Amino acid sequence: MVLPDDPVSEVWSLLDREFLADVVRRSPRPVFATVSGAHLYGFASLDSDVDLRGAFVLDVRETLGLRPVEETITLSEKGRYDLDWVAHDIRKFARMLVSHNGYVLEQLFSPLVVVSTAAFEELRELGRGCVTRPTVRHYQGFARGRRERLHEPGATVKHLLYAYRVLLTGIHLMRTGEVEANVLRLASPPPGPPSRTS
Repeated sequence: MVLPDDPVSEVWSLLDREFLADVVRRSPRPVFATVSGAHLYGFASLDSDVDLRGAFVLDVRETLGLRPVEETITLSEKGRYDLDWVAHDIRKFARMLVSHNGYVLEQLFSPLVVVSTAAFEELRELGRGCVTRPTVRHYQGFARGRRERLHEPGATVKHLLYAYRVLLTGIHLMRTGEVEANVLRLASPPPGPPSRTS
């Protein structure tokens, strides 16, 4: 399998990072935003939608108020890109992080960073301690759901890729403690010793 020289640069050749950052900054006080979905997984096409994920900080007045607050922001936009920006309040994001949620780990450690702050770097450091053995259950459950989807009418190769990617990410996480979501990187054989010639 031939890998692109730099999968991150390849994604940024398809997407306008500054435009995406402007979309993110429409929400209150973003902590970070990264690209997820097919672009992160290594099988985006020119017409793939753009999945932005991240966290934000609620205003203190809202946090300490008596009314329930919106802990999740969702912004969908169709125009330059078919785009979804979904962000959680940092407290909710942290709750998900300590609940062995591989999906938020992938967002946190995505190399496709659109908006970064000092708090994001701290969150990444804390996130390393959340890569634990029980996280494998997230990937097992997700893979089961994806495999079931393959038996439904209208299943596509993309559905198969999603199932395959989830399994490879979970296996890699358990073997190395690293979060890697790009199927091309995950499927390539690790470098071995040089072959001997006789």
